[in-house]
Parts: sequence; C-alpha cells; structure tokens
Amino acid sequence: MNPTITNAALTGLPDLTLYAYGAYLAVTVPLTVWVGRTLVKNGRIFLLDAFAQNADLADAVNKLLAVGFYLINLGMVARNVNSYETLETWPAVVRYAADNIGWAMLVIGGMHFFNLFVLSRMRKNGLRQIAPPPVLPNAYLPPRPATAHPVSPASAT
Repeated sequence: MNPTITNAALTGLPDLTLYAYGAYLAVTVPLTVWVGRTLVKNGRIFLLDAFAQNADLADAVNKLLAVGFYLINLGMVARNVNSYETLETWPAVVRYAADNIGWAMLVIGGMHFFNLFVLSRMRKNGLRQIAPPPVLPNAYLPPRPATAHPVSPASAT
C-alpha cells in the first residue's frame, strides 16, 4: 500500500482535516492574543500595587509575563494542530475543534490563575515590608495569682 494515499482517497470521502485546523486556529490564536492584551493592560495596575508603585519594575515584569504567556499558549496551540486520523465528517471536525479549543481555554485560564496566585503572594510580602509596626496595647491584664496547692493529675481522680 502506498503511504501517500490517505484514508479519504481510499473511501472516496473528503478529507476535512484542514477545515478543523482552520476552525481551531481561527478561534485560539485571536483568543490568546485578546487575553494576552487584556492581561497586559489590566495587569499593570495589579503589578504596580504588588511592587510598591515601582513603575519601571512593574512594566518590566508585565512585559516578561506577556512574552511567557504568548510563548506557552501559542506553543500549545501550535502543538495541538495535529490529528492522527483523517477527519471525514463535519461532526468529527466539530469534535476535533471543540476539544482542542477547550484545552487551549483551560490552559490559558490555568496560567492566568497561577500568575494571580504568584503575584498575590508577592504583593502580600511587599505589603508586609512597608506596613507600619503594630500599635502598643493601651491596657494590660494583671497576671493570674498562683494557686496555693497545685492540683496534680493523680490527686484529681
């Protein structure tokens, strides 16, 4: 059997795999770019707070996070453009595209929440360093008087 002959050529059915790839890429690439831009735009405020209003540091970290976000997500999108079977029906195309789009959205969301977790920890540590010292108490409780005969566990029974 000639390895260049596809299953579609043998059955006479059209190979719809390229349509599935097109649908997948048409959704995931713009989605990744939109989420990345939104994170860069709105993340700056959060980063400024996390880095004690140090705008240069916040902008630099924001750009680095954006580069990492795009590399990981677009790499995953490119990696998912594969099908080890020929897609010969439209329901198969929809299943392929929906499955891969769903995974892309889960990875994007997971990365977003991981970044928020890490940055919130950094913010909390930064706020601890600039927080004012605790205030002195305004009253004291007197110490408890010592009992004349301490109760031992053996005599309590």
